[in-house]
Amino acid sequence: MSLLRRKSLDTVTVHEAGRQLIPTLSWPHLIALGIGAIVGTGIYTLIGVGANLAGPAVLISFAIAGAVCACAALSYAELSTMMPAAGSAYTYSYTALGEVVAWVVGWSLILEYSLVVSTVAVGWSGYAVGFLHGFGIDLPLMLTAGPHVEGGFINLPAVLITFLVAGMLMAGTKESATLNAVLVVIKIIALTVFVAIALPHFDTGHMEPFMPFGFVKSLGADGVERGVMAAAAIIFFAFYGFDAISTAAEETKKPERDLAIGIIGSMVGCTIIYVLVALAAVGAMSYTIFGQSAEPLALILRELGSPGAAKWIGAAAVIALPTVLLAFLYGQSRIFFVMSRDGLLPRGLSKVSARTGTPIATTLFTAVLVAALAGVARLDEIAALANAGTLAAFTAVGLCLVVLRKREPNRVRKFRTPLAYVVGPLAVIGCVYLFFSLPSTTQLYFLAWNVLGLIAYFAYGRRNAVLGKG
Repeated sequence: MSLLRRKSLDTVTVHEAGRQLIPTLSWPHLIALGIGAIVGTGIYTLIGVGANLAGPAVLISFAIAGAVCACAALSYAELSTMMPAAGSAYTYSYTALGEVVAWVVGWSLILEYSLVVSTVAVGWSGYAVGFLHGFGIDLPLMLTAGPHVEGGFINLPAVLITFLVAGMLMAGTKESATLNAVLVVIKIIALTVFVAIALPHFDTGHMEPFMPFGFVKSLGADGVERGVMAAAAIIFFAFYGFDAISTAAEETKKPERDLAIGIIGSMVGCTIIYVLVALAAVGAMSYTIFGQSAEPLALILRELGSPGAAKWIGAAAVIALPTVLLAFLYGQSRIFFVMSRDGLLPRGLSKVSARTGTPIATTLFTAVLVAALAGVARLDEIAALANAGTLAAFTAVGLCLVVLRKREPNRVRKFRTPLAYVVGPLAVIGCVYLFFSLPSTTQLYFLAWNVLGLIAYFAYGRRNAVLGKG
């Protein structure tokens, strides 16, 4: 059936001249790319949100979210080293599950990356405006907010930071990855400072009652759904971002080794960071206090008598945002690039610059799309859609792992996922459960997005697919 036609594993890494990406990255770049994407403002804010939903048992929520992501990460590690081609979950789905499934996954990844980058750009704009205000520079509201805000016209700082990061990516993948690595080190140092200050103030009294809202998600009297699993569904999204590493497969010097190191290394590193930060936070102060704050880590440090360190944490949060922008903008541009190279999107987007080795047209197109969203769109009501797109991709990768183990048992695998028939299904089950833990409106918006995507596929993609033309 043409809807389920598949790419061949033997040719998935073979590309025509002028549409090949240049390998320039090694495993330190990949780990930094993953940590840069994962450790963003999420850890600075979600620890408070999670604690407000689960109490001290937010530690269990972090462990559950990390376990689901670990299963997905192990699946990505095997598939990316087996198919060192750009495209991530989209490419794996094209070879294992068929074209129409690959389209849905790619379309979902476009949604994920677009909304993440746009939302982070708007968040960075807020920090930048506040930073300038501290120096007596007040930018007019008309230029710092979209038209959905009274008096706003365009969020110019969000637009500018988007094009600045895109310009870095167009200048060269290795150059932008090296700068990203430096900024990631600064973020890790800031969180280490927080743990070093807060952990000595650990008080077991702050851990009681440990699970005040129960384990299973339940609706409270205030209309808020609480519980360990409700918190896990939110916290999960502080972990994703490692999938951006798999989009760099084609630009990695030794993909058979470095991709697995990058994906698993960034996940392990971020899980350790998150658990230590969460443990230090819930032990140093009652969750009823910092759980209500928009800046919980800074609040805890101020209450512990370290206002200087609190300012450093805030500054590090500003530094964190461009690294998230870089990782996700990079990932989205590569998804666009590969879908264009396959003919599912206009082929003009898959040209690679002979000078920089980067897909300049795709990166510029991505920047324009994201900047338009960040500049004028209302993102607060639709940002959760990014979570749905991520879960769809992770579910597909878990399925691909199992399908290819059955269909291609003798295929060379440079990295073999241990207990693949356990890890793959756990990734699928965990992601499906978390998807249904999302608000019902988010689920409906996600369905509407993919209905629109299928219309685009049947109107353009299916007829123009390179695979369909032989």
